[in-house]
Amino acid sequence: MLNRIIILIALFSFGMSNLFISEAAEGSSNNKYLEFFNAGDEPIDLSGYAFPNVSNAPDVPGEYEYWNAFDEGSVVEPGDVFVVCHGSSDETILAECDQYHTYLSNGDDGFCLVEGTTDDYTILDCVGDWYGDPGSGWQICDISNATKDHTIVRKSWVTEGTSDWGASSGSDGSDCQWVVYDQNYWDDLGFHNMDAA
Repeated sequence: MLNRIIILIALFSFGMSNLFISEAAEGSSNNKYLEFFNAGDEPIDLSGYAFPNVSNAPDVPGEYEYWNAFDEGSVVEPGDVFVVCHGSSDETILAECDQYHTYLSNGDDGFCLVEGTTDDYTILDCVGDWYGDPGSGWQICDISNATKDHTIVRKSWVTEGTSDWGASSGSDGSDCQWVVYDQNYWDDLGFHNMDAA
């Protein structure tokens, strides 16, 4: 009986994650970053996660091209964020940065947060997708090319990620999950506000 309970708990836990992308910036020069938020009440060890991406148009639509692992030993505390930034970013960004990554998006490179390994993973959340070159960037809400030359911040009512970029980006200001700010807006970097469940 105990074994069945443990198995059920493991099955229930798999595929559920309190980690999601809370902010992304495609700023001037190398001022680029991704911010990941722990919405849960326990620390999250990032060794079981990654942020793979495609560069412009992927060779195989729907599959990642580059597997980007988090640095060994990385942990996100409850209610805290983990920031991956370009190493030549502005000092304001570097002050909040937890890990450097040179090849961040120019607006048209899809990044996803995944849980698992290179061969067996679950997509938890995305900025963009892995299906093809959107042009300069993806639309969010009703703003064209919102992933290029903008900072996007997850709306406070969002409590988990989604593998469906179309649901995340929405079609207008009421159904999209993001607030789109002008380029080089970093006022929300280093923390995230989420409504209580």
